[in-house]
Amino acid sequence: MARRLRFNGTGSGDDGCPSVHEDLDSGEVILHGPPLTDSEDVARLRHLSEGEVPIVVPRELLMDWVPKGPEQRKARFVHLDGLSRLFTRFEHTAWRLETRRRYASDEATETYARFIRGESVDWDDTDSPWCANRLVQTGLGKRIERVRVVDDPPTAGQLYLLGNARRNTAVGERIMNLRRADADHLSLPTEDFWIFDSRMVALLHFDDADNLVDVELITEPAEVVRYSQVRDAAVHHAVPYEHFVAGLAAGKQEKQVCIGEYGLPEGT
Repeated sequence: MARRLRFNGTGSGDDGCPSVHEDLDSGEVILHGPPLTDSEDVARLRHLSEGEVPIVVPRELLMDWVPKGPEQRKARFVHLDGLSRLFTRFEHTAWRLETRRRYASDEATETYARFIRGESVDWDDTDSPWCANRLVQTGLGKRIERVRVVDDPPTAGQLYLLGNARRNTAVGERIMNLRRADADHLSLPTEDFWIFDSRMVALLHFDDADNLVDVELITEPAEVVRYSQVRDAAVHHAVPYEHFVAGLAAGKQEKQVCIGEYGLPEGT
């Protein structure tokens, strides 16, 4: 079976070589670059086995693009109130990828309970502190955007977020959606994270019950660039949520999405 490879980066210009790729399943690193051809140099290499090809790459390529796991980087964690403060301190952009099938925090709300019962939900209610902050930030010209990955058929939690996207957009956020199959084809990670000003990643950690438990802040340049590449691919292939909902209705999904309220039918 073919490897699931992710392009991490290159140390060259127009020719795209040499470069670093990572196997998303095994964690192995694949390098390619110009071969070492001088026979005397090759003869001095130790432990070069038959079939192996020595290549020459700049030192900076390894320093910048070889992935570092959590055990190799100095992890910095903040509590959830620390994440909230980031939304008052960012200067230009805040972007999130949402990949989960459910969020316990959503299910704890009265809004979610009404949605599941098939009752009318006031998506235009923007009186909460969360909405107030978003209105302030977007009113200053800052951009807050999300891409949400959706299964086929969508889960109850994903349908709820399709409805709640009305509230997001009412306070100035831009919401887009991407089908799970497309996200898998693009080899997007199954992680939830925010990128602030293209310089800091807030990686969200959840427990087995889908509760957000802590936030890891990542500022290592190569890692931030990698997450930014994920953002660029997701945004390129996602569609505005209004178009996504219209497509679900036209396709007569099993959940029978109601365009009026994005609700669930009785007995679902």
